[in-house]
Amino acid sequence: MTETIRVLVVDDERYAREEMIYLLGRFERVKVVGEADSGESAIIKAMQLQPDVVFLDIEMPKVDGMEVAKTLGALKKVPLIVFATAYPQFAAEAFRVHAMDYLLKPYDEEQLRQTIARVKELLHRTQHETSPKPLDRLPVETEGEIHYIPIRDILYVHREEKWTKIVTSTRDYETRMTLKELENKLMYSSFFRIHKSILVNLVHVSSLTPWFNGAYQLEVDQRPEKLSVSRNYVKELRQRLEG
Repeated sequence: MTETIRVLVVDDERYAREEMIYLLGRFERVKVVGEADSGESAIIKAMQLQPDVVFLDIEMPKVDGMEVAKTLGALKKVPLIVFATAYPQFAAEAFRVHAMDYLLKPYDEEQLRQTIARVKELLHRTQHETSPKPLDRLPVETEGEIHYIPIRDILYVHREEKWTKIVTSTRDYETRMTLKELENKLMYSSFFRIHKSILVNLVHVSSLTPWFNGAYQLEVDQRPEKLSVSRNYVKELRQRLEG
């Protein structure tokens, strides 16, 4: 993807807008085309500028971020919505209005980097797919055979040296596909990267336990092993699970 990503930043606090604009300015191919200090202004500017993505505060007077998101969802060109707020309690409602991500203030630069990476990937895919849908089955070639694994049966995926292991409740499959290739195939399903070498199916998460130095350990249904969750992914993982 070589196209510029057009961004609208919405926040009623000037310093919050300036901080987000500064952070976004550090990413290649990301251009802030406008900013708005209210919900009413956000709707008007979104219609005028047609941004690819809107970084949107929630708590604003008169027209709040949720109302803005619902209104933008009715536009002919619907932008991606990333909520940027100081209030974690709105996460569940945010995903009900189809927000693609939820950032908490003060902003974590690593989490923002992950968000921008997903924005780029989603925009790239929508340019090549008119109606992207989650896979029902994942084709995996192993030992000369092609297995079609139901997505719902996959518990997690783990990269081990030159192989990637796909773990289900009944058996494990080994493939030479990279973790990144699998992440791209599974991006419209309920999978989340918890570690540089692990993707987990959020549907099957059974427990999340603090470990040390800000990291966590995670368990999935029907498996005894504990999976490491890197501290860089903990905040967003908890938002996804609790939302």
